[in-house]
Amino acid sequence: MNSKVLITDYVWPSTDPEREILEAAGVELVVAPDTSETTLADLATDVDAIMFCFAQVTGQVLESATNCKIAARYGIGVDNVDIPKATELGIVVTNVPDYCMDEVTDHALGMILALNRRLVPHNRSVLSGGWDTVALNQPMHRTRGATLGIVGFGRIGRSLADKAVGFGMQILTYDPLIKPGTPLDGVTAVSFDDLLKESDFISLHVPLIPSTENLISASQLAKMKPGSILINCARGGLIDEEALAVALQSGHIAGAGLDVVEPTPPDPNSALLSQENVIITPHTAFFSQASTLELERRTAAEVVRVLNGETPENLINPDVLGTARSGI
Repeated sequence: MNSKVLITDYVWPSTDPEREILEAAGVELVVAPDTSETTLADLATDVDAIMFCFAQVTGQVLESATNCKIAARYGIGVDNVDIPKATELGIVVTNVPDYCMDEVTDHALGMILALNRRLVPHNRSVLSGGWDTVALNQPMHRTRGATLGIVGFGRIGRSLADKAVGFGMQILTYDPLIKPGTPLDGVTAVSFDDLLKESDFISLHVPLIPSTENLISASQLAKMKPGSILINCARGGLIDEEALAVALQSGHIAGAGLDVVEPTPPDPNSALLSQENVIITPHTAFFSQASTLELERRTAAEVVRVLNGETPENLINPDVLGTARSGI
């Protein structure tokens, strides 16, 4: 196989793991120097595959890639690739939907515990000489018996539920694909409104699609329990961040843990950055050495599979079958 793959971007130390797999299959790697649409479109003209992380793989990039057979996402969400255009052009789109479940759920649970125990502001008080001046008048739940609401009950949502049970939490979930009242193992499926009203902690684990944009805005925040905590390790566009800042400022929401914000990086003047009980991490919930190595290898393996005319393990656009450039 004499093929070429464009790697648009990556956030780990090197591309050695995927290079090993791709070069063994006769695939040459081209790494983009930047992620502008113009650069990616120019580099895509003669490639057989595109591997992308956070870069936007637009319709223009795909149209330029006249030989491309697969656009493989390094990750779970695929909101940064034009899927209808890829399908129209016969380009297979893949992802790796389950590589970092432990990392993301550890991150979400860590944020819940840190925010609830107010670890960051209390640590800040001690460092500034205020050991004896910390006021214990802020909401702090006993986790055993507290209610965790999980929005989206896919692989990651279920993994989080399994871990939270060990802390003695009661688990509610809302998922548009699960009817409220449906029997689940140790978890109660409820309506979105009921989850908002009854949860002490809420963690979001849904994709960013038109129906979930600003899923949590002023009206939803108002329905949440006073003193509750909101976690988002999914996509920044799920939360109206201005409304969240207001709810935090008023004290109605006791804390927020955000691994994703919109835009990125956050506006330095964002009110969220000046709130006391907010933890913001730079979209690193997915990361560990083990998860990243798995991601690199599995994404590369999908490319090799499709270039060999085989069906990928994780096909995002099944409508492409029968018209795919790869022949599948």
